[in-house]
Amino acid sequence: MKDILLILLATIVLIQLAVRLYARMRQKTIRGYLDLIDLDNEQKRQVEDIRRDFLPKVARIKQSLRDNRLRLNDLLFAETPDKKLIAEKSNEISALQAKLEQEVIDHILQEKELLSPEQKKEFYQVIQAEFELGGLGVHGERGGTTSR
Repeated sequence: MKDILLILLATIVLIQLAVRLYARMRQKTIRGYLDLIDLDNEQKRQVEDIRRDFLPKVARIKQSLRDNRLRLNDLLFAETPDKKLIAEKSNEISALQAKLEQEVIDHILQEKELLSPEQKKEFYQVIQAEFELGGLGVHGERGGTTSR
C-alpha cells in the first residue's frame, strides 16, 4: 500500500513539473511593456525602431551604475574610508539612477504615442501594475517583468 501511494505521489509531482515546463516553453519572450499588448505589424515595427535606440542607451547607464556601485563598495571597505569620496560616488550613482528613470519615462511617452485609445488604457494598466510592484523594471531587469 505504501509503495502504491509513493508511486502515485511521484506521478503527480512529475505531471505538475511537466505542465509547468510546457507552460514556460510556450510563453513568449517579453522584451518590453508593449509586448504585453496586441499590436499591429506597423506598431511592432515602430516599437522595434524605438528599442534600437533605447535598449543600448539604457544598457550603458546600467553598466555605469554597476561599475560605480563596485567602486563605492571598494571605497566603503577601504582600510580608512574617505567619506568625501564615498559621498561623491554616491552622488554619481544617484545622478545615474535619475538619468535611467528619465530615459524610461521618455521611452514610455514615446511608445504611448503609437497606441490607439484602447491600447493606451491597457498600457496604463501595465505601467500601473509595475509601479504597484515597486517601480519600473527596465525590460527584464526585474524578474516579474519578463516572465508574464
